[in-house]
Amino acid sequence: MAMISEFLGQLALNTGAPEPKYPTVVPAMDFDPDRDAARIETAIKTKGVDEQTTIDILAKRTYSQRRDIAFAYEKRAKKDMISALKGALSGSLETVILGLMKSTAQYDASLIRGSIKGAGTDEETLIEVLCSRSNNELVEIKKVYKELFKKDLEKDVAGDTSGNFAKLLLALVQTKRAEPTGVVDNEKIDEDARALYETGVKIKGTDVPTWISIMSERSVPHLQKVFQRYKSYSPYDMQESIMKEVKGDLQKSFLVLVNCFETNSCTFATD
Repeated sequence: MAMISEFLGQLALNTGAPEPKYPTVVPAMDFDPDRDAARIETAIKTKGVDEQTTIDILAKRTYSQRRDIAFAYEKRAKKDMISALKGALSGSLETVILGLMKSTAQYDASLIRGSIKGAGTDEETLIEVLCSRSNNELVEIKKVYKELFKKDLEKDVAGDTSGNFAKLLLALVQTKRAEPTGVVDNEKIDEDARALYETGVKIKGTDVPTWISIMSERSVPHLQKVFQRYKSYSPYDMQESIMKEVKGDLQKSFLVLVNCFETNSCTFATD
């Protein structure tokens, strides 16, 4: 576990600090894929495996550089580096290292597939991925998902979830969110803020389809202004209203979305 903690530390991952506004892994200077490939080959062949060398190299290379290392390794060792790493490593370190060898879209697609195949569904993972990715990222995830698993992401999500939770996830996967334009439409902002209030806190029950439509189709800068205007109608802010109006996985999903919109802590584009 100490090894994993050190690895994640080198990747500059954090759980409580604000998200950095710059890459946490930058291209290595004086990069030589052949040299790195040779070091990894030696590390794998070492009795007991030299895990530290593997970490020192892969934690400090970008995805593109890791792919160059893998190509150099295959030319050198006449075998696939990912397969070699899989055979040499185990446990959590294996999971993290192999995850690093995937593109972001490949990693996300694998997370989604793992969350819905087999018995039961890992709703937390579905929420974490689908509610925090931009339109462009979701388009790429759908493409990669099809390539990797020969299945349609929308159909898999629809088949493994139900009710309003499924409707929200599918609305996000359909990537209908408007892109930022730099134009502030105050009339539309007021209309959406009033609609969220009048279909939620103001009435008994909640008009969830209206909430889904607004949350999944409006641009992030627009929604940020909507949530501010919402406070002029409702005695509660948007997150408090969600807590009062909906429950379970739908509540968790809306909360992740609103938190991402309000804090810019996820991957959505803004003006």
